[in-house]
Amino acid sequence: MAKGQEQAAPDAVLTRIGQVAMLHHAGDREEARHRFLALWAEIGEHGDALHRCTLAHYLADAQDDPQEELAWDLRALSAAEELTGDPSADRGEGTPAARALYPSLHLNLAADYDRLGHREAARLHLRHARAAAETLAPGRYGEGVRASIEGLELRLDGAGRGADGSGRPDGPQGRGRPPRQRP
Repeated sequence: MAKGQEQAAPDAVLTRIGQVAMLHHAGDREEARHRFLALWAEIGEHGDALHRCTLAHYLADAQDDPQEELAWDLRALSAAEELTGDPSADRGEGTPAARALYPSLHLNLAADYDRLGHREAARLHLRHARAAAETLAPGRYGEGVRASIEGLELRLDGAGRGADGSGRPDGPQGRGRPPRQRP
C-alpha cells in the first residue's frame, strides 16, 4: 500500500458495540442489555480502556435500576480517565475518542445523580459536561449534547418547583437521555 493511503482497520469490538446499540435504539432493551453484558464479559474489567468506556457508556442506558445506570456510567468515566488522565498511559488512538465522550459521560452522570436526588453531584458533573462540550465540533451530535446540558440545567434550576412535587418541572421520569455518539 502506498504511503499516505493506509487506512485504519475497523475496530471489530467497537463495531459489535455499535450493532448492539442499534438493537437497543430499535427498542429491544432487554436483549441489548444481555448482549452488552456478554461483550463486557468478553472484554473483561481490564480489557482495552476505549472498549470498556464505550461499552459501559451504552450499557448504562440499558439499565432499569438508576443505581445500576450510575455504576455503569462511573465505569465509563473511569475507563476514559485511564486513556486521558494517566501520564504514563499509552496515548494511542483511543485518547481523542475518549476526550470526545467526556461531555456525554459527565452529562449522563449529572442526569443519574439528578434522578437519584443528589443535586450537588449533578451540578458538579453538569459543569464538567459544559466545559468538555466546548471542544465538540459543530454538528448534530455536539448540538444535541449542548441542548441536553441546557435542558438539565433548567431542570436543576427548577428543582423543588415541579408541579407534581417530584422536584422536576417535567415530572418524575425527567426528560430523555443525552445523545450518544456512535462508536
